[in-house]
Amino acid sequence: MSEIVLKQVRKSYGGSEVIHGVDLQVGEGEFCVFVGPSGCGKSTLLRMIAGLEDISGGTVELGGRVVNDVEPSARGLAMVFQSYALYPHMSVKANMSFGLRMTGHSKQETEARVVEAARILQLDSLMDRKPSQLSGGQRQRVAIGRAIVRQPKAFLFDEPLSNLDAELRVAMRVEIAKLHRDLGATMIYVTHDQVEAMTLADKIVVLRAGVVEQVGSPAELYTNPGNVFVAGFIGSPRMNLLSAVSDGQRVSLGAVQFKPSLNAPPPAGPVTIGIRPEQFEAQQDSVVLKLAVEVVENLGASSIVHARLPDGQEVLVEQRGKSRAGDGEMIEVRVERQEILFFGADGIRLR
Repeated sequence: MSEIVLKQVRKSYGGSEVIHGVDLQVGEGEFCVFVGPSGCGKSTLLRMIAGLEDISGGTVELGGRVVNDVEPSARGLAMVFQSYALYPHMSVKANMSFGLRMTGHSKQETEARVVEAARILQLDSLMDRKPSQLSGGQRQRVAIGRAIVRQPKAFLFDEPLSNLDAELRVAMRVEIAKLHRDLGATMIYVTHDQVEAMTLADKIVVLRAGVVEQVGSPAELYTNPGNVFVAGFIGSPRMNLLSAVSDGQRVSLGAVQFKPSLNAPPPAGPVTIGIRPEQFEAQQDSVVLKLAVEVVENLGASSIVHARLPDGQEVLVEQRGKSRAGDGEMIEVRVERQEILFFGADGIRLR
């Protein structure tokens, strides 16, 4: 069993609490991603699971066993860091086998595990090279291979792609996704990049200031965010979050008034409207907004239009097809009422 369960896990430094009672269950074989802005506590939480940080409160269970006081080396976990931490004087093969040799594994078993890891990661032709003769992506694959040969209960990744350029990051995301598919292992992955989170995860844990804001699948967090923070953090380009006012029945966004598509009337007072840039495609039952275009980012298959409402609020619009807006134009865009999300003054989703 490689299920990982956190129960009311807390972490304090002196009198300052940085992880606030986290409850989480990561199922066997699940790919779980911790995501959030810098300083939100995601790496600290990962290190507590690994045993590299002491736990101030609560419990960490691995396979049904509480491991709060178990040494990191005895937890059966393998960790891959942002830094490759390879021995520069050793070959790829020696780097991958070093841990097994130090823990007394036989030569035959060590060789078999290294050969299998090299096959999975397509490192067969690089086994005699030194780290200085490898690209960044190849070095990271060696670091992952060193983790694979240990045959751990679970893999922990702490921003492993941060040192790579954009093209290599994309390639390595694919490699890690394939690795999870091939091994079927439990994996927890830390990143501040929500694109990585969306493309890799079975389950995403969104953290802010040591608190879990929401847990769910990528599709669930994208289409059904529970609060303003999650709505604005998940998705690229970001969701438009616009200030509006409710009279208890209708919502006013500047001069535009409409009745929201909600189960209950919105409370009177300020509300926030959420609209994703790609949702401005409606033809009927729609809310019409008039925008002044400021800048257009041409991305080839699509364009991102940076525009403003008459009251000055910025709106991003994703456009596809041949007919696209130009700088300085006035345009009208439409969004279906049921696609619009609403958040109360406290930032919590209205439904």
